[in-house]
Amino acid sequence: MNAYLEILRPFNALMGVIAVLLVAIISGNFTIYVPIACVIVFIFTGAGNAINDYVDHKIDAINKPERPIPSGRISLRAAAIYSITLFTISTIMALVIGIIPGIIVILSAILMFLYAYRLKKTCLIGNMSIAFLTGFCFVFAGVVLETVFLSVLLGFYAFLMTMAREIVKDMEDVEGDSAEGASTFPIRYGMRTSSILAAVFMIVASLTSPLLFFIGIFNIIYLIVLLFAIILFLACALSILRDQSLNNTRKVSKRIKIGMGIVFLAFALGSPFLTNLFL
Repeated sequence: MNAYLEILRPFNALMGVIAVLLVAIISGNFTIYVPIACVIVFIFTGAGNAINDYVDHKIDAINKPERPIPSGRISLRAAAIYSITLFTISTIMALVIGIIPGIIVILSAILMFLYAYRLKKTCLIGNMSIAFLTGFCFVFAGVVLETVFLSVLLGFYAFLMTMAREIVKDMEDVEGDSAEGASTFPIRYGMRTSSILAAVFMIVASLTSPLLFFIGIFNIIYLIVLLFAIILFLACALSILRDQSLNNTRKVSKRIKIGMGIVFLAFALGSPFLTNLFL
């Protein structure tokens, strides 16, 4: 993969695009702003990943030496310019849509820079920042497509799932983070306590997400597909509670990501708009 594409972590950035598409599908509101919002979110998320790799190049040299910067495929200066350019493009595009979307992107960019330079090494605050930005992809789409209440609900569950994964990822990266003097939750409170907190987020998300069916947001298809995600999340919670080894944290992190994908699929398949479209 081309290094300049790889540093964006395109599959990660596509999660934000999926958030926009899900809001459009669930609300049934398809306008010209949908593809524009998708591009904005993809570029912004990619820019955030690039600046994060720029700041974390020393940590990545230990934890993930194959990434573009520590592997020498992209220089530090080029990565910084690339990231700032992408942030600028996404901001201009958002301002073209409207003042409020533009303000959201600007504030999110500020939070992303704070995360990369300061908050990431701060216990839980860094995790909450990334989880907030993930959930805010839904809210951004809701503002653009004028369906804010729905987007806030979806963003809340994205926040819970992302918090669980962020904590597990910190458990995975303890060695490199310790070398850089970071104060992540696992470093400060230990792997066992971290596993409990990650499990709590997974369990809360699992037990409360069916409420979206009972309050009439989704139909029965949502509940059926969601069941697979719930089983996976609960299995991940039990797994991380039993075993906090590096090998297992990596496995659980990947499985949580799969679980998030299943939840997003449940959102789409369980939306009344999509069901009516095919029935």
